[in-house]
Amino acid sequence: MKKLILLFVAISIFSCKAKQENQQVKTVENITITASEVKETVSFLASDDQMGRGTGSVGIDVSANYIEKQLKEFGINPYYDTYRDHFKVQEMDAYNVVGFLEGTDATLKNEIIIIGAHYDHIGTKANRVESDSIANGANDNAAGTSSVLAMARYFGAKKTNKRSLMFVLFSAEEMGLLGSKHLANRLKGENANLYTVVNLEMIGVPFKDRDYVAFVTGYGKSNMAEKINGYIGSNFLGESEVAKQYNLFKASDNYPFYEVFKMPSHTISSCDLSNYDFYHHVGDEIDKLDYDHMASLINQLIPGIEKMSNTATQEIKMNDE
Repeated sequence: MKKLILLFVAISIFSCKAKQENQQVKTVENITITASEVKETVSFLASDDQMGRGTGSVGIDVSANYIEKQLKEFGINPYYDTYRDHFKVQEMDAYNVVGFLEGTDATLKNEIIIIGAHYDHIGTKANRVESDSIANGANDNAAGTSSVLAMARYFGAKKTNKRSLMFVLFSAEEMGLLGSKHLANRLKGENANLYTVVNLEMIGVPFKDRDYVAFVTGYGKSNMAEKINGYIGSNFLGESEVAKQYNLFKASDNYPFYEVFKMPSHTISSCDLSNYDFYHHVGDEIDKLDYDHMASLINQLIPGIEKMSNTATQEIKMNDE
């Protein structure tokens, strides 16, 4: 009788453990980015407390600490000895925040996809608007930063990427793409094997009159948009004539990687300045953004990045120009 009781207890414990493991698997399999999580990130970074996240400021240091903490919680390791990739801007200390998730395939893990966004903004403005001088930078680019962190959470939990993923939050973008220039040259000097760069910029508001959700800068320079659309089975990415007119391909952190590595390197955005009136304005505030749109955009993009990280060969290539 005693043996039967012990056997019953053992079976019960095993059954309970198996049930818990199954529940954990289901949780990992069904990760969805929510409007509330992206809003939480934007709300922290674009609060008045951070004073516009100018390079060299206390606010950007606090923001970097926040980003590092998030990456650590998501299981994303530092790429270097620490998360901070240091460089100088004039006499100021500046730093990109760089996390790394190694790929699961013994060979493909040597190829790196960068998922990036700049987390700095322009600080405060001398010309006040209704006594407000803080350029909070909610759309530019706390929004993009929130998407990188959301994808870090997703991939850190899933760990299904055969290629390695580098999550980069760039600084000093507003001072002339200085953070991305520094890192692109550093990685080139280290012979890093980069495959693509997917940079996120100003995704906080939707288009009203387009047949696509977001555009890629430098649309015709590679087949990235075509491939991502094919991977996810929808017309998700398109070409913006406004972005083309203003040559926005050269205006964000994708560009230094294109210059240094001559590889597919693009920015994805849902704002080409035709649908948002607060670019570099103190009115670029938390309450101006559409968080349901942002979550939807990120959830649509993730399967494209996932497929990109798992194809047997490098399918995204430069086009002949």
